[in-house]
Amino acid sequence: MTKAYLEPDEVERLENAALYARDRLLIRLLFHLGCRVSEVLALAVDDIDFKTGTATIQHLKTRMRLACLKCGARLGRGHSFCPGCGAKASDAVARELEHRRMRTLPVDGDTLRLLK
Repeated sequence: MTKAYLEPDEVERLENAALYARDRLLIRLLFHLGCRVSEVLALAVDDIDFKTGTATIQHLKTRMRLACLKCGARLGRGHSFCPGCGAKASDAVARELEHRRMRTLPVDGDTLRLLK
């Protein structure tokens, strides 16, 4: 039976086997923060608070329920315009993206040093 997770010592071996600091940091962040690869890759310098030792992560895997802001008609991801009233769908997409969930997680000292 195959297990679906890595033990801490296995993660440490992965880190030690990484040739580049970037790869070592990616492995650390994935393990210590428990994020998706896309969430870690989307991190920006502004998302890390070095004073408090925290990282703010934006949830990237959320279901978007798009509706036209004018008439309320349901929109699909591929819609450029509302099928009901013809309004641009980009406003509804922007509004949904604005309301994505964020979470702030503690970052250990070793990971903070790598980030610097």
